[in-house]
Amino acid sequence: MAEDDIRRTWNPRAGPYLGEVSSLAFLNLPQGVSPTPYLLAGSGSEILLYELTTGALIRSFQVFEGVRVHGTVCSSNFVRSGDRYTYKLVVFGEKKVKIFSLAVELALSSPGEISVDLEVLDSLPRLSNWVFDVRYLQDSSDSLEEEEDKLLAIGCSDNSVCVWDVKESRVAFEIQSPERCLLYTMRLWGNSISTLRIASGTIFNEIIVWKAAGLDGDNLGNGQYCASHMLRLTGHEGSIFRIVWSLDGSKLVSVSDDRSARIWEIDSQEVIGPVLFGHSVRVWDCCISDSLIVTAGEDCTCRIWGMDGTQLEVIKEHTGRGIWRCLYDPKSSLLVTAGFDSAIKVHQLHSCGSEILLDTVGVHDSQDKVESFSTRLPNSAQHTGRMDSKSEYVRCLQFTQEDTMYVATNHGCLYHARLLPSGNVRWTELVRIPEEGPIIAMDVLPGGEVHESCALDDWVALGDGKGNMTIVRVIGDMYNPLAGSNQTWKASPERQLLGTFWCKSLGYRFVFSCNPRGLLKLWRLSDSLASAASGASETDGISLVAEFSSCFGMRIMCVDASAEDEVLVCGDLRGNITLFPLSKDMLNGVSVSPELKIPSLNYFKAAHGISTVSSLSVVRLTSNKVEICSTGADGCICYFEYDRERQALEFMGLKQLKELSLVQSVCQGMHFSKDHPNNEYAAGFSSTDFMLWNLTTETKVSQISCGGWRRPHSFYLGDIPEMQNCFAYVKDDVIHIHRHWVGGEKTKVFPLNLHTQFHGRELHSLCFISADTKAGFESEERKISDRSSWIATGCEDGSVRLTRYASESGNWSTSELLGEHVGGSAVRSVCCVSTIHIIASDIPNIPDMRKDSAEEDSESLCLLISVGAKRVLTSWLLRNARTTKKEDSLVSINGDDRASSDVSSVTFQWLATDMPTKSKKIEKSPKLDGVEEDTSVNVTESRSDSYQGRENYEDDWRYMASTAFLVKCVGSRLTICFIAVACSDATLTLRALVLPHRLWFDVASLVPLTSPVLSLQHAIVPLHLPHEGNNNTSYSDVYLLISGATDGSIAFWDVTTSVEAFVKQVSSLHIEKFIDCQKRPRTGRGSQGGRKWKLLGAKRTQDSSSTSVSEAAEEDPATSLEVTNGVVSLENDSNESADSLPDTSEIKPSHVVKNAHQSGVNCLHVSRSSSSPRCGNGLVFNVISGGDDQALHCLSFNILTNSPANKSETMDPKQTASYSIRLTDRGGVASAHSSAIKGVWMDVKWIFSTGLDQRVRCWYLDRDGKLVEHAHIVISVPEPEALDAKAIDENRYQIAVAGRGIQMVEFSG
Repeated sequence: MAEDDIRRTWNPRAGPYLGEVSSLAFLNLPQGVSPTPYLLAGSGSEILLYELTTGALIRSFQVFEGVRVHGTVCSSNFVRSGDRYTYKLVVFGEKKVKIFSLAVELALSSPGEISVDLEVLDSLPRLSNWVFDVRYLQDSSDSLEEEEDKLLAIGCSDNSVCVWDVKESRVAFEIQSPERCLLYTMRLWGNSISTLRIASGTIFNEIIVWKAAGLDGDNLGNGQYCASHMLRLTGHEGSIFRIVWSLDGSKLVSVSDDRSARIWEIDSQEVIGPVLFGHSVRVWDCCISDSLIVTAGEDCTCRIWGMDGTQLEVIKEHTGRGIWRCLYDPKSSLLVTAGFDSAIKVHQLHSCGSEILLDTVGVHDSQDKVESFSTRLPNSAQHTGRMDSKSEYVRCLQFTQEDTMYVATNHGCLYHARLLPSGNVRWTELVRIPEEGPIIAMDVLPGGEVHESCALDDWVALGDGKGNMTIVRVIGDMYNPLAGSNQTWKASPERQLLGTFWCKSLGYRFVFSCNPRGLLKLWRLSDSLASAASGASETDGISLVAEFSSCFGMRIMCVDASAEDEVLVCGDLRGNITLFPLSKDMLNGVSVSPELKIPSLNYFKAAHGISTVSSLSVVRLTSNKVEICSTGADGCICYFEYDRERQALEFMGLKQLKELSLVQSVCQGMHFSKDHPNNEYAAGFSSTDFMLWNLTTETKVSQISCGGWRRPHSFYLGDIPEMQNCFAYVKDDVIHIHRHWVGGEKTKVFPLNLHTQFHGRELHSLCFISADTKAGFESEERKISDRSSWIATGCEDGSVRLTRYASESGNWSTSELLGEHVGGSAVRSVCCVSTIHIIASDIPNIPDMRKDSAEEDSESLCLLISVGAKRVLTSWLLRNARTTKKEDSLVSINGDDRASSDVSSVTFQWLATDMPTKSKKIEKSPKLDGVEEDTSVNVTESRSDSYQGRENYEDDWRYMASTAFLVKCVGSRLTICFIAVACSDATLTLRALVLPHRLWFDVASLVPLTSPVLSLQHAIVPLHLPHEGNNNTSYSDVYLLISGATDGSIAFWDVTTSVEAFVKQVSSLHIEKFIDCQKRPRTGRGSQGGRKWKLLGAKRTQDSSSTSVSEAAEEDPATSLEVTNGVVSLENDSNESADSLPDTSEIKPSHVVKNAHQSGVNCLHVSRSSSSPRCGNGLVFNVISGGDDQALHCLSFNILTNSPANKSETMDPKQTASYSIRLTDRGGVASAHSSAIKGVWMDVKWIFSTGLDQRVRCWYLDRDGKLVEHAHIVISVPEPEALDAKAIDENRYQIAVAGRGIQMVEFSG
């Protein structure tokens, strides 16, 4: 009885919802209190209040239970009591309407801060139709002062208006339009019954405008009303989704399914101006002001139009299903957008002549801060008309400051260009190369060692078409620059010098040059160049230090080095990255080797596919590790880690920018206040436009049309790129310069991201990351994990995200994108695995593999597995991120994969991806010795036919469910992750990922299956180790798979024999013969996509530059392997059986529980029973399942060891006497939910379930195995698809539910 009393104190509490934002409204305080409006955003069942001057969330309120907020309307009138302002707020969603009192009180102690309270005044009865709009009205029969906001007009989906008496809390009257039809939208205008106008968008692509009229003509004072038709507007060719009135009610703007927006004049009943076409798909929302129109659509773009129909600006910063709402405030020029991806973006617009531009600085009505001007070379004025071969034109240009630029020409001239505030340019010719050789390459090292008498000290490296290199030291001041000294020498044969590079870490003493075949030369400059202050030309003292020859034979495009870490990194024209040693002794001249050619340390082939590597940066992580960041013309940012001790280069992560087709470089902004975090930016090109993108807030900073990246161009960014950026490019013989430079005042920076950006489409799966139980964390990181919960989610758009729930504040703090499945294929299932199970070895000749190192690695190994459409299987490895410097920085509003690493203690790196090949050829692997194969020939033949059919229609099949576990053999450093995947073609396969070599194998096929599997779980049952002399059993663990199918059956599979045989054979193989085949994910943009990768030692095209690759890659000449998408297959059939690859076996189910459900088993979960011992005889496990039949079903099974007497009761009579499995049906609950059950979780005493009825139900498992419902709660997540839970401690659980968004539920006692 005491236990029942304690259990009654347990109750669920709904936490925050992270998902689509469905409504936006401004809260306008008096001008003297706040010139900038506040923002009311509706997300799920919550109202969020934001302050737009700081972007801070003031407070959130739960206004509904299980009903989404569709709109909010705030009265324009308020009641003031001292520093307290009280407004009436109406919130509506679906068929519900509530009236609140919103009280805003100014904080006297902290100017600018407010406190907000929300109190329910009235909750209207549930209406019979959906509500589209509400509007406060006044009764025209009474005085304005007494009867302000007495009535509330409610527009409904059946084309009627219900008028609610606010004071008496009753329905005053209803007005039904004579056009009785269903609507997609309705908007009201007017402040009284007499001026009320209703615009209805019907399902017949028409807009009907009507008003209220008295029954006896125009007399509206008798209280009896009817509808009066005004006009019908036709022209749209699709359903009308949104209508807005202009402020004076003279115009209407409508948006439609036909991708257009139209402006209607009410008096003329016609479309005024052109039809606004620009969106590629449906348009969801719009707003209008006196000077512009804003539309937002399903293509995730927000478009700004002039009243004449001119498209002024396009904003594309959201992802997924589109932008649901847009809102514009003409007074503050603030534009707010929100959509399915949970993000709320705030932009500020300003007028620049006839254009409307996005402002990045929050200073309203300030002077124009964007300068656009053009200039020509000084001598170009002498040439008029068309350019010819003798004309001088720009070959290279580079900014060093916001007002300083160096320009090199084809006539061998180097100019210093000073940009004056007036828009003019002051040119200074510094050097003219002898014989006027055309300058091919230029690089500038700004700063150097500044002389006491010089304000300018830049180093310019020039390479010309004659093969000469020239170093120019520029001194003086910015107004009178001088060429202090220069050196010229022959660096390459004629037409063989294509690049010159400085490295900031090496300083001005060393410079690089490269030729077309990947030969990089390092030159040491003479000391006389640094000491010379005259214009004398030096030719002596230049020495060649080393030659670095790339094994790929491709032109080097970028270089970076770390002298402290003694490493040089090069990126070439075809996306390859090569590392070379750069010893300090060589740089210091201590030891001069007679051999100048330096071989490479390591390389990474196709780091950016076949696209150019555009930039590289090297950052030191530890004394032995450096991080390498590369950007490329495939639109990707790649991160690598180089271990100096092992000389290993490992891929760490990738961010694909869909907004940029070429990423030029990545830089950090300055962290100058808590309102402006330390953001990360990417500069690059989108088609023919230069674009600057904020990686942290996922917003566009600047976009300039320039004609593409192949033109000579340069950009320069200040500490705050939103306020300080310059870009210059050359078109014809004109240099066009765009400069946006605001001083260092700490103004607010736009755009803002008010809400954490999340998935843009539906979620299908989620799982808690068990990082806090991992032994490899440091103490500080463990404290962080104890306060936080990390959840991995998989989405319909193919993305996998890691989201942090801050338990201490009860909010979602960060969400970072881990990556995407190949081709954006939908993610159907994710699972996390961290516990490693050990298998004893009975093979005497296992290679000696540093056992201590293996055990150390096993302690910190944690994998995330995601599977989905197109049979894509991806694994992620958990890594400890950088330690945070300040504990306060752990909570961040905005999160991204690299930018959030400073606030994140948990992050994953991509490990390996497997997907079927496009080839129809099916390779049969050699037989695995020691694994029993099923003799069913029919099953084998049907499986072969199934695979043949899958190759023909590969995109039709998808993985539906997965589960995984880690196994290790004693004495081996290999760790094997077994992954069971269920495919939609009714196949169930056990696969294996061998680590650290990232090799994929098929282990077993689970047959027969009559229906596709929807859910998978595994149970690893520990048994007693055998006593000495007792050889009845060789098992320490029993490995079981449990599957739920579409026909309502639940099957149990014993995979122990296959798992142990596979582990032992793979551990005995010489796995180093197999290539580490996949090193980075395929992105579908030329990055390792759709090709067969072979050993580099294979037969290649005969080329002199490729010799080093062949020599370096011939690891084992006796074995020739081909690797296709990560699956190893043998090309040489003559290999010895000792080194043969494992073959697949076939496993039949131990037992099948038919009709466990009447229809599909959507979810399963396994837990040990509370009365079960830890291991050995009498182990009891419970299996809970939920299905489309709305039922919960509970099973239990026992593991019995050495029990021959119970053999007749076991699930499989063919089981050996070592152990047996006995199944018990516990029954269940027939109508656990009112609709299909989508997620279930259980532990020893509690069970949590969710379904399409938007309920989370908490069940108690009593001693008799019966389910007793304890409590339930309504959640805000529409269409729930998955559930997972985590026990925080003995008295608290966290339950995460995913669907169209994600929500956390706390269950505690």
